[in-house]
This record gives sequence, structure tokens and C-alpha cells, in this order.
Amino acid sequence: MVPSPSSLPTSRRTRTRRNALRRVLVAAVLALFAVSGCVPATEPMEQTKFPFDRRLPIPPLAESQMVNGTRVFQLEAQEGSSELVPGLQTRTWGFNGDVLGPTLRAREGERVAVEVRNSLSEATTVHWHGMHLPAAMDGGPHQSVDPGGSWRPEWQIDQQAATLWYHPHPHGQTEKHVYRGLAGMFLLDDARSLQLGLPKDYGRDDIPVIIQDKRFDSEGGLIEDSQGNELGLLGNTVLANGVAGAVQEVDTELVRLRLLNGSTARTYDFGFDDDRRFDQIATDGGLLAEPLQTTRVRLSPGERAEIVVPMAPGDETMLTSFPPDLGDVLVPSAFGSRDRLDVLLLRAADQLQHSPPLPGRLNDDAAGPVASEATVTRTFEVRDRQINGRSMDMDRIDATPELGSTEIWEVTNTHGVPHNWHVHDVQFQVLDIDGAAPPPELRGRKDTVYLEPNRTYRLIMRFEDYADPDSPYMFHCHLLLHEDQGLMGQFAVTDPGPGDGQGDGQDDGSGQGAPPGGAEERPESGHPESGHRH
Repeated sequence: MVPSPSSLPTSRRTRTRRNALRRVLVAAVLALFAVSGCVPATEPMEQTKFPFDRRLPIPPLAESQMVNGTRVFQLEAQEGSSELVPGLQTRTWGFNGDVLGPTLRAREGERVAVEVRNSLSEATTVHWHGMHLPAAMDGGPHQSVDPGGSWRPEWQIDQQAATLWYHPHPHGQTEKHVYRGLAGMFLLDDARSLQLGLPKDYGRDDIPVIIQDKRFDSEGGLIEDSQGNELGLLGNTVLANGVAGAVQEVDTELVRLRLLNGSTARTYDFGFDDDRRFDQIATDGGLLAEPLQTTRVRLSPGERAEIVVPMAPGDETMLTSFPPDLGDVLVPSAFGSRDRLDVLLLRAADQLQHSPPLPGRLNDDAAGPVASEATVTRTFEVRDRQINGRSMDMDRIDATPELGSTEIWEVTNTHGVPHNWHVHDVQFQVLDIDGAAPPPELRGRKDTVYLEPNRTYRLIMRFEDYADPDSPYMFHCHLLLHEDQGLMGQFAVTDPGPGDGQGDGQDDGSGQGAPPGGAEERPESGHPESGHRH
């Protein structure tokens, strides 16, 4: 019997022993494949190639109406048919159309409402990924919308400019609903971001790019069988905004791409085929403090990045996903670590409109709370389809942070396969990874982060504005098969009542906050690193 990678020890003091055991495990896995006649993927996946001659579809900006001071949008989940690959029609799902959905856009300080209608034949939800809002409006698995039903969440936009998105979150069915096409962007603006001189002409020099991978049968149907891959389905066809072989015509010197990894399982490492340098200006939750010049940006499912790409007259360059570094994973080639994939062709006109240079400073509010402000540290171990030894239970609350408190969550992937970590409602900061400062691209506001195996990520977050003991938020792996199979937990923000609103590091006595197997909780006072600024 092949030993499970989840059985490996997790203490940092036993890392040498763990690595030795991992080598034995890899050998055992390969031996098992040899005996069974099955061979794990060791060669790069061959991408299904199409000519890059289809105009990149730009999701339309959603119409809205102002009703008594509230900006009201409408979304309808529906079935449709789309030409995802040239010459073939594919049955798809979409919002307000055949596939994907319109781009919702609002400004900080606005009150918004979304009238959601479900015209599918099964229940679904709409989750506002990255949004700070009341738990009852979050669109998680507790806010299910039955076929023919409707739902109207309403909330105040109280966060800085960012590229967010929306997608279904039905319990146990999220992978299928997203894979079939239900997803769209939700862009937030604020006064400062609009005055920075960044490219902001939507659809011209400010381009949303939703990247997804699919597999198709010979008649154009979506293949939904992941063929036993531990991650879920890894497709051999890459779509940008719902089409393969997309090209974006550019007529400005700078073009801003809002990249969203909308895939269900695949991690990408984006760059350009000519290795040109570009500036990353934003992460999941908003602008970085200053532009980061780079040639690569790694995004796991659910993560976003905004990049600004320089173009010269007559230029052509291909947005490409290079083989991603997935960390210390077992049989990495089986998880896409050797795959190089063409995504989107940028083609510049012979004459380009001048673009002002990027400002040296983007965001004076990019930094979040510091470690010395935390009152509680919680530890989470990700293994197989469990967090701290437990699978998702809709009737169990795994953590109860207090309103107004700041917490540090220490998250470790002790499984030998890729995972990531998404927290609803908040934007967190990565304090450190195995005690070292995070790389520059992870120093902005985040709601999703890739978890390399056998490394500990310390995340700091503040729980503000909304408390509801009866409506939980989710935290989970955003590799959607993992989420569907139980790699998810729930937290409910509680109001401590009169006092300073700060947590004391103790469970609330309900038996729900941090029982054995739940989120291990400890007071932060005396933490040897609690006073460090990262």
C-alpha cells in the first residue's frame, strides 16, 4: 500500500526526516505506476493550438440603475451555447449571456444591490470573491438560490480600488458551475486610483482577461472528467475571456491587463514570449505601494494581478504561461509544472497614442495591520481534503474571531500536492513564509494565496464592520475539486459587546470556536515575532 503524503510529520524540527520519507514515497508512487501499467505525466501537456486571430471578447460593463441612492445591478444565471473553439458550439452557462458574465463596476462609498435570478435547472449561488460585506450577502453555500428563484444582496462598498470577481459557490458543486462558464469581474474604483494616470479606458487600454483551461471532445462538448488527477481537471485548451486563439489590438504605448486565474485547478506563471519586462501594479485586493517591474507573475486559481505592458509600434507579443514553480510537490509534472501555454496575443498598431509614465507611488494604504496589533494566532494544517483533520460541515463553525480584532493565521500545506488558501470577507497580508519576508509580489492586499507544500504562511487580517454569529464566512482551498470534496471551513465574526472590541485570545465558550481538530487558537501576547513589522 502506498503511504499517504498527509501522513508525513509536520514539525519544522523533523524536516530532514520528512524529506527522506518523501523521497521514499515518490519512489513508491512511481513503482506502483510501473506495476499497474499506468504512467504519470512526465512530459509537458501538448496544448491544442489554434490560430491567434479571434478578437478578444471584452465583457460588457453591466448596466445599473440608481434606486433611492443604491446602484442596482441584475444578473441571471442561464444556459447557453458558445463558440469557445473555432467552428464548434459548446453548451455553456453564463450570466446575462451564453458564457461568463458582464463586468460589474462600482466606486468606494457607493451602496450596491444585485438582483440575482437563477434560470438554471439546479440550485446555484453567486459569491463576491474578495468583497468586504456582511456574511448573509456573501453568496457562499448558505445563500443558495433554487431554480427559478431569486436573491437580492445589498451592501456598502467600503474598500479600496481592486479587481474582484464573482462566481458560484454551491456546496459540493462549485467546480462544475465555474467550469461550465459562470464567472465575471467586479471592478472597484476609488478617488485616488482614478487620479493616478493609470490606463483606465475600459476595453481599450484597460483590459479584463479571464483565463481558464478546458478539455473538449470531438464535437465541442466540455469534458468534465478529471481522469483521477489529484488537482482536478487540467485542460489542454486555454481560453481568454471565453475564446481560444484570442488577439487584442493595442493602440496605446501602455496597456493594462487585469489578469484573473478563473481556472478550477491550474496554476499559471504569466509572462511574455519575448521575456519583455512589465510592471505589476496590483494584487487581489488593490494597488501595490509602487510598481513592481518583473517578467513573471504566478497566479493560482482565484488569484488576480494587474500588470501594465509597454508596447512599441508594430509590436506583437504573446501572453504566455511558463512552467510554474509549484514548490516541493510530489510528481510535479502531473500537476502542470512542465506546461507552457499560449494565452493571448497582443498586437500593436503602427502608430500608438502616447501613454503617461506610471507614477512612482501607487498606494499609501497598501500596508495592512502589523503583527504587534494581533491578539490571536490560529494555526491551520491543510492535508488531503481536510483542514486540521476535519472536512467541511455546513453545521459546524470552526473559528469565531471577534469584531474589531486582528488575528494571525498560520497556514501550512502538509500535503504533497498544490493547494491554495482563500478567506472570505477580508483582505489579508502575508507577514512571512517560513519566517522570511514574502517576495514583493505578495506584499499587497490578498484574499487568495498559493501554498507551497511544507511551508508555513503567516497571514494577518482584521475583522471589521460586520458581525453575525448565525451567518458564517468560508475559508478554503480554491482548487475547486478540493473545495467540493471538503477542504473548507467556516468562521463567524462575533460582537464582543461593550468594551474595546478586541479579542482576548480565548474561545467564546460555545464549543464552536476552536475545538479539537478546529482552528488551533492561542493568545498573541508573548509571541516572539508579534512586534515585527514585515
